[in-house]
Amino acid sequence: MPRRPEHDAVLARVRAIPEGWVRTYGDLTPGAPRLAGTVLRLTDEDVPWWRVVRADGSLAKGDRQRALLLAEGVPFTRAGRVDLRSARVPEAPD
Repeated sequence: MPRRPEHDAVLARVRAIPEGWVRTYGDLTPGAPRLAGTVLRLTDEDVPWWRVVRADGSLAKGDRQRALLLAEGVPFTRAGRVDLRSARVPEAPD
């Protein structure tokens, strides 16, 4: 897939996620969460991919992703999902 400007924008948003925080695929590309997943799947750039989770807090990459998030102190619910109420990067006020 040829690199497009929106791919660079997704990668920049992923790089901007601070350690110990997460964003959802939909946060990265509102209205097109699959685009964010595709960009992350196809990139060979060193980005903190593990900080991107599904909208329900579940993990696309399972135990490997969980270990990386736990090492950063990201909280999980009893159900084993990321606690988005406390770990999601807050939206900047307009």
